[in-house]
Amino acid sequence: MAPPDEGAGAAAGGARRRWVRRETLLGLALGQFVSLLITATGFASSELARRGINAPTSQSLLNYILLAVAYGGVLLYRRQPLTIKWYYYLILGIIDVEANYIVVKSYQYTSLTSVMLLDCWSIPCVIVLTWVFLKTKYGLRKFLGVGVCVVGLILVVFSDVHASDRAKGPNPLKGDLFVILGSMLYACSNVTEEFVIKKSNRVELMAMLGLFGAIVSGIQISILERKELHSITWTSGAVLPFVGFAVAMFLFYSTVPIILKICGATMLNLSLLTSDMWAVLIRIFAYHEKVDWIYFVAFAATAGGIVLYSYKGSNEVEETAQVAGASDEHGKDRDEEAGTRNPV
Repeated sequence: MAPPDEGAGAAAGGARRRWVRRETLLGLALGQFVSLLITATGFASSELARRGINAPTSQSLLNYILLAVAYGGVLLYRRQPLTIKWYYYLILGIIDVEANYIVVKSYQYTSLTSVMLLDCWSIPCVIVLTWVFLKTKYGLRKFLGVGVCVVGLILVVFSDVHASDRAKGPNPLKGDLFVILGSMLYACSNVTEEFVIKKSNRVELMAMLGLFGAIVSGIQISILERKELHSITWTSGAVLPFVGFAVAMFLFYSTVPIILKICGATMLNLSLLTSDMWAVLIRIFAYHEKVDWIYFVAFAATAGGIVLYSYKGSNEVEETAQVAGASDEHGKDRDEEAGTRNPV
């Protein structure tokens, strides 16, 4: 047998290292792109709240319509039958719409920074739900990470209740509780999506989520927000945040699965975490507000907790828990989806 060509092996190794380097850089770039999208949705919601516009369901409607049209068109072109019963998608649509409604509503009461930080509450909720219902096994490190994350969330609430700066919102405690409730609904939505994506595919999930999300949103708007929509003066200052929110959410839903395929959910979670710092920068430079020092302590605690729970050991398996689904291949890929729509 001829000896191996060391030069060829070295060249292959170098090419492999370069490929990994390119993939890592691409994953980092897309991660920051998604992080900015999350911040953009928060900025748009905050701007609408500052203008006295209170129509959270209407903000999400256009996003669901875009999802239904874009991915529904692909689904119709493929002419594939549904792999999941339609009523499961209806339940998922209701949960997702209400999660978006509650979190967007919270901008009426608390600050942008608080919403961005407290939205991380969905991560420990996802861990608990997947552990109980999907029988996912987690090590001690992940539960320690949840504990540290909860400490950071408590610090945020403490800061909003006791700080003298009322620019945080008219009722910070109420807003914080809204965000926590919305994050719990996001967690339920994410775990349901994890279950669906393993039995279906991303295109079907996004198309049906968009369809039923649009239907549920339309019904809710007709009941709760008709008077609000009629009272809005549709100037450019009101239209642009509406459109910007929908486009950012659509791009977020569409980009997350790509990141999961390239570099996995751990990189995605850490990238999404930087949206909190983007929110702080917006609050400082766009709103000219002072940020309480407790926010930075809370951010550090939340970041430390998420890094601790996201760290993947050699004998651990990543699970799914993010909003947009992991793969197009009927559950062949088992990426982790954790956490944001969020939308906020």
